[in-house]
Amino acid sequence: MKTFSVISSIISLSDIADFVCEKYVLSPNTTCRLLKAGINHTYRIDSDNNTFIFRLYSYNWRTREEIVEELKLLQLLKQNDIAVSYPISDRSDNLINSINAPEGLRFAVLFSFAKGNKVLNFSEDIHFEIGTLMAKIHKQTKGLELNRITYSPEILLNQSLNYIKPFLPDDTEEMQFLTSTRFILEKELLNANNKLLRTGIVHMDVWFDNLNISDDNKVTLFDFDFCGNGWLCLDIAYYILQLHSTEKDDIERNTKINAFYKGYETIEKISDEEKHLIPILGVCMYYFYLGVQCNRFENWSNTFLNEVYLKRFISVLIKDYYEKVI
Repeated sequence: MKTFSVISSIISLSDIADFVCEKYVLSPNTTCRLLKAGINHTYRIDSDNNTFIFRLYSYNWRTREEIVEELKLLQLLKQNDIAVSYPISDRSDNLINSINAPEGLRFAVLFSFAKGNKVLNFSEDIHFEIGTLMAKIHKQTKGLELNRITYSPEILLNQSLNYIKPFLPDDTEEMQFLTSTRFILEKELLNANNKLLRTGIVHMDVWFDNLNISDDNKVTLFDFDFCGNGWLCLDIAYYILQLHSTEKDDIERNTKINAFYKGYETIEKISDEEKHLIPILGVCMYYFYLGVQCNRFENWSNTFLNEVYLKRFISVLIKDYYEKVI
């Protein structure tokens, strides 16, 4: 009987538990639970009184060098007392391990556990704290560069649109909207005054799903998988975009956005040019992440990624946000 090859696999919990016990000298009572199976697979590791997060990168998603750069960034932030989840060395002082999965070699990293829980809606004070946390990261990484992707207009818009096109016909109203709007957005980005825009290392994915909040309101940021280089206001744009998605009451949302901005500007000032670009970049981020979903169709939640889903995503989310802020 023929043995078929594999595109994406989920490694068993018991095998992951045995692996981390051996590599990191944890208790034999260590348990493992799958938290998320998306582009990367995320496991919770509990060992006696310690908890960790084990990330198993998808096959052919990140190179070892890209992961090294991500971990260097996290170590830099930890050394400067910035609240992030950071990598843990194994018994041989390695930060990156590899697993010979059915589809091929997959890289793996053990991270510290961010204390607290994910919260969908939180107070103005927490938004203020998140603003200060993001600004501390930007202050530390301003002017720095990783040996990773640079988020240019080409990457955000054109490449993303090319990823989406195979899943949605050109003659649909939604694809025509994306195509026509792309030129407007691209023109704004290309005409931006770079001298008034701070550049450095960006997280690209700061939202409630990547933040844990403790009982005493301490905020810890994690999942730097999309970190790269670009305008620092990209992070601000994505955060504001998410607030528009989660906070439906206009007055409450604006109050929380203002709290976030106040927190941020206690550390770093936002230029008028950046403020002008923030809503535009928010729409661009919708293009980017929809492109990611299409590009990684084989290990995304592909049961819902179809033409109906894409049309709804574009009309309900992208078009609605575009018409509100542009």
